[in-house]
This record gives sequence, structure tokens and C-alpha cells, in this order.
Amino acid sequence: MFKKTSSYRQNIEPDLLVGLDLGTSKVTVVVAERGAEGDEAQIIGVGQAPSNGIRKGLIVNLDQAVKSVRQAVSDAQNMVGQDINEVTVSFGGGDVTSVRSKGMVSLGRTPRPVMRLDIERVIDAAQADVVVPANQSILHTIPVEYSLDGNVGIDDPLGMNAMRLDIEVQSIIVPTATIQNVMNCVSRAGLDVNGLVIKPLASALGVLTPEDALAGAAVVDIGGGTTGVAVFADGRPKHLGLLPVGGDHITNDLGSVLRLPLNKAEELKRTVSLRRDFDPDETISFTHSSRDFDISKSDLYEIVRCRLEELANDLIKPQIKASRVALLPSGILLTGGVSKTEGIDEFMLDMMDLPARVAMPVDANRMPPGRNTQEYSSAAGIIKYILTRERDPFRYLDNPAIGGGKAEAPKMPAYAPPSGESSAPGPKERREGGFNPLKSIGDMFKDLF
Repeated sequence: MFKKTSSYRQNIEPDLLVGLDLGTSKVTVVVAERGAEGDEAQIIGVGQAPSNGIRKGLIVNLDQAVKSVRQAVSDAQNMVGQDINEVTVSFGGGDVTSVRSKGMVSLGRTPRPVMRLDIERVIDAAQADVVVPANQSILHTIPVEYSLDGNVGIDDPLGMNAMRLDIEVQSIIVPTATIQNVMNCVSRAGLDVNGLVIKPLASALGVLTPEDALAGAAVVDIGGGTTGVAVFADGRPKHLGLLPVGGDHITNDLGSVLRLPLNKAEELKRTVSLRRDFDPDETISFTHSSRDFDISKSDLYEIVRCRLEELANDLIKPQIKASRVALLPSGILLTGGVSKTEGIDEFMLDMMDLPARVAMPVDANRMPPGRNTQEYSSAAGIIKYILTRERDPFRYLDNPAIGGGKAEAPKMPAYAPPSGESSAPGPKERREGGFNPLKSIGDMFKDLF
């Protein structure tokens, strides 16, 4: 069984929520204070530091990554005037797989109200058909759709009467080593981990309005080393994907083709416009390392366009198609650092044949000036994630072996089957010969910390 809100809520400060976003370009710490009613939270500080030791979303140098986390935490602590000990971490990198599965349970011969135990049972039934490779783990299990007695589109079946409960869930599977490295990095920085959230989900929660999520939208977060895709409809994520291409690849293209050092290529990348409203013969002249350069704006445009066209057609489109969402009335919401490229919304409109716009964090007006732009969408989304899980314990279900901080991973209470129901191992346990990957991860975390 996956971890519910009750155990999660006990592990956090009652009035302070902290998110840690591990990005390729920067590490961000967002701090929010809970409002008087306890439901909403006001962001009171955003700390950051250059991201060292992280490449394409993956930790490649643990010591450097730990230093970056400590610097970002110190920056946030100086801003809010409070110590930070526990965080919920957003991360990307590695192979991320989104797998859908279905489950069904009978509620009896006569209609009766759906109880929490019934929802737990039907989620277990759906998970039984998910085969997880030995070197990977389920990070999130997300209910995509409930149905009662064949009636689909049920948002929350709890308390509703029926004889049969069906569910379709989305399991987000990531490499176990990626999770372990993130946990180890945060622990060595002196912090406890309250939970983990995959970056595309955090980014989507950071920019989506309830209306966009309900109507249908695809959030595309183009960061430094990766691009996250999250497709929402009916208020729920239908598909999450993480692509190993980002703004750093554009920088590398410019450096390779124009034979420029990467720091200068990065500087030029930020000046490129995709609107094509420039004179094709216009050039940019500069001197670097005692060399004179004359770069055509047309050449800059073509290099950036080729990479973004490949990203849109070969990578983003298949992710949207995999969501099986037929219509996206709210179109594509672009966020992340690369979304600052002038004209990228019009460019994506042409490439994707869908409405496209650049999306700022929904809570941008509550964030410090200069730290409330597209690059901070995923950081802001972590706070939304925490609050959503507290309000709706079955919205995002997390692996119980993840999020225990330095101490032992939290244990869920033993599952007690209803009267007359067998407690014998289910199909998944029989298929795996008794091997429990979630328990195995928990044991590895104990050895690490």
C-alpha cells in the first residue's frame, strides 16, 4: 500500500512548508507559511544557488550537488529568518516511464457506500498488473479515472453508493539509483526528506489553473538539461514524461556549429528571437579571447529552430499522444528557462498545431520579485503538491519506502482484508516469487542513512 496523507502530515512543520527543486541550471528552495485557515500557504522566501554536480537532471558529482543544496538552503534561511530541516524534493533525470493499469473490486450484491478501504483495495488490484524491473521503482501512483457500476468520470467515489468500483491508475516508474542518489544528496546536506515529486508534475501544478486542468492542457517545462511534459484533463494528470533534451543542448549546438566557448554560446542563445522579424543579413559582432566574430542572426535562428523543431516533433508530440487525451482546449503551456525565448509560443503553435502560451507560476504575485518567473514554476509547484496531498489523500500516492529522511522509512499499517476475503499473496507477489521491490528499497535506504 502506498503512503497516505496522515503519516505525511505528521512529518512536517504545522505552519512551514519547504520545497527543494534540484535543477540542471540551479537549485531552488521555496518556503511557504501556512495561512490562518490551514489550507492555503503564502510563499515567504525563495533561495537559490548555481546547480553544480547535476547534469541532465542527474546527480553526477555528489559532493558538488550537496554544496549547491546547502547554499540554496542558506540563501532561503537568510531570507525567511528560520531554520530549514525538512523538505519535499522535486527532481528529474533518468528514464521515467508512465504505465497505466486498471483494477476492479466488488462492493457487494446490493449498493453500499464506498469506503477508504475499498479505494485502497481497488488501487492494489490495479497495481497487481504493473511489472516493475528489478532496478526501478514506482515513485507515484496516480488515479486517472474512477467508475462506479460502469459510470465513468467519477472524481471522488468516497461515500458514493455502488456495487462495483473500477479504477485506472498511472504508475510513474524511475530508476532506483536515481532516487537513492537524490535521497543521499539531501541527507548529506543535513535535511530530512518528507517526500519526492517528479519534476513534470511539480511544474504542471505550479502553472496550471483549475480551469486549465479541468478543460485539458499540456504543460511543457523546457529546462536546462531536460524537458518535462504533463498532460492534464478532467483535473487530473493523464500522462507524465521526462525527455533528456533541454536548453543546454541548444547551447552545445551553438558552440559546436559556431566554434564558440559554451559561456559565450549561452549568452548568444538568450538573444535569439524565433519571430523572424530581423534582417537576414544582420550580424552580431564581438571579440572573445582575442578573436573577432561576426555571427549572422539568421544562422543563430536556424540552429535554435532545428533543435526546438526536433524537440517538438520527435519528443513532445509522442508524449501528448501517449496521454490518450483527444482534445486540449487550453493548449500548451510553456514554462522553464527556455520558454523565455522570444517568439517560442508562436513557434510551438506552428509546430504542434495547438494553442500555445508562456505560463508563469500561478502564485507569481506571492513570490519575491526576480524569483517568480518561468524558471521557478516547479519550485512553486512543490507547495501545491504538498497542499493537494493533504486535502486529497488519494490524489497522489507515494511509495512508502520513500520520504523517511535520515531515519527509517515510514511503515504503513498492515492491510486487513475484509471478512471472508483471502489474505494470500496477490498476482504481483506470486509473479515475483515473493519479492517486494518497495520493501527492498526501504531496506536499502536504511543501509544508506
